[in-house]
Amino acid sequence: MRVLLDECLPRKLKHDVRADFVRTVPEMGWASIENGALLRLAETEFDVFLTRDRNLEYQQNMSAFDLAVIVLVAPTNDIADLRPLMEAANEAVARARPTEVRYVGA
Repeated sequence: MRVLLDECLPRKLKHDVRADFVRTVPEMGWASIENGALLRLAETEFDVFLTRDRNLEYQQNMSAFDLAVIVLVAPTNDIADLRPLMEAANEAVARARPTEVRYVGA
């Protein structure tokens, strides 16, 4: 499984993701690219997009992208708030299917 972490997530979180290939948006050179264009790029190289953006599925037609999206629902972007979600997030990554959006957290 190939996972892309959105730039709104802390880079250190990448070490908590269990996948064959994990990169951040900035590592890919895609920082500041708008969501639609970012998802179009991501679907060519990744299976899953991990984000904290709860509005993404309302702003984009997710069925148009060959990519699963997992949204971490936490009070902040702080890694201390996100790490407790990673066990469930990793389970969601393992079961992810293209075009689906899953929410992990409260």
